[in-house]
Amino acid sequence: MPATAALDPLAPAAAGGGRARTRVMGIVNVTPDSFSDGGRYLAADAAVAHGRTLLAQGADLLDIGGESTRPGAQRPDEAEELRRVIPVIRALAQAGAVVSVDTMRAQVAAEALAAGARIVNDVSGGLADPEILQVAAGRPDTTYVVMHWRAHGAVMNDYAAYDDVVADVCAELAARVAAARQAGIAPDRLVLDPGLGFSKEAEHNWALLAALPRLAELGHPLLIGASRKRFLGALLAGPDGTPADPAARDAATAAVSALVASQGVWAVRVHDVAASVAAVAVAAALTDAAGRAGSNGVAR
Repeated sequence: MPATAALDPLAPAAAGGGRARTRVMGIVNVTPDSFSDGGRYLAADAAVAHGRTLLAQGADLLDIGGESTRPGAQRPDEAEELRRVIPVIRALAQAGAVVSVDTMRAQVAAEALAAGARIVNDVSGGLADPEILQVAAGRPDTTYVVMHWRAHGAVMNDYAAYDDVVADVCAELAARVAAARQAGIAPDRLVLDPGLGFSKEAEHNWALLAALPRLAELGHPLLIGASRKRFLGALLAGPDGTPADPAARDAATAAVSALVASQGVWAVRVHDVAASVAAVAVAAALTDAAGRAGSNGVAR
């Protein structure tokens, strides 16, 4: 196995001598029905080639998923999810990629880790299959991403009701962190994701993005997944109100990447890697310049 496959996903990423740089996690959907690129990478060889392209564009991590989590999506059975993702994970891990498996199933997580994945990105935070927490705990070098989640599929949007979305999401994430800790996952192996678009309307997503410091107070690195999501399509809607197509949301996605990187998030999860690599680089350069100006006594 190449030496790069042993890199710790949570080890500091250099940013020109300043603080750790925000990572860019490239999305590889091995699905027929994902909202933005469903079917393009369903064949294993196409998915592996796409992953290699994302690495060449500067992706730090690759998130490989075999189940669409868009509203209304139908779940594949476990055998089909395994058939889709395991060959892709194995090939890309052997090529030196730091691989994340995007799954809600314990058995898929276990087989993905055995195939070379280093991260379990569980959009349900252990609610869909509680045994996934034991799987992650059983591999002390595994990073486990806990996303805020209330439901999936056709009923997801029925749960988009909050008294205070930031307070509610923080409280619900804290409860999932407690469950992960109780299962034996070390606190320094946990990453939190506020779950933009999952049981959330556009105003909820914007409120959460505006409240990253409060989310950071939970004490764990943050992953932000805004790429091509509906709230960006609504933001860029045409004069008749028709949302922008998913591929037309990449510039807005890169803008989000720059803004959240300037606030020090651990990673952004994106389809268009090259644009977010550039956005993160801009954010890092400006942050470092501001720090140098402040240390030299220059007014900021």
